[in-house]
Amino acid sequence: MIKVSVMYPNSKDVQFDADYYKNTHLPMVSKLVGSALKDLELDLGIASRVPGELAPYVAIAHLKFDSVKAFQESFGPHAETFAADVKNYTNIQAELQISELITF
Repeated sequence: MIKVSVMYPNSKDVQFDADYYKNTHLPMVSKLVGSALKDLELDLGIASRVPGELAPYVAIAHLKFDSVKAFQESFGPHAETFAADVKNYTNIQAELQISELITF
């Protein structure tokens, strides 16, 4: 199993519409990638380890797939649609990381 983390770095100038992301963007992603998506979680940053500092990321979406191939085959055909929607909820460029999930 792999996890695709889409991370939105935080700063004082960030604009991020969490309601739109949660209620419109992520449901669209889920619908379009279909059954290849095994799980979806959203973290909304509220603090950092230093009191009073911004959380390092305003939001992080975690999408789980069986494999990198499953992610690429389900996500790739819709990548332009997903990218075109970004302007509707944020003014920042997301970072993307694909991780292998290891359970203990």
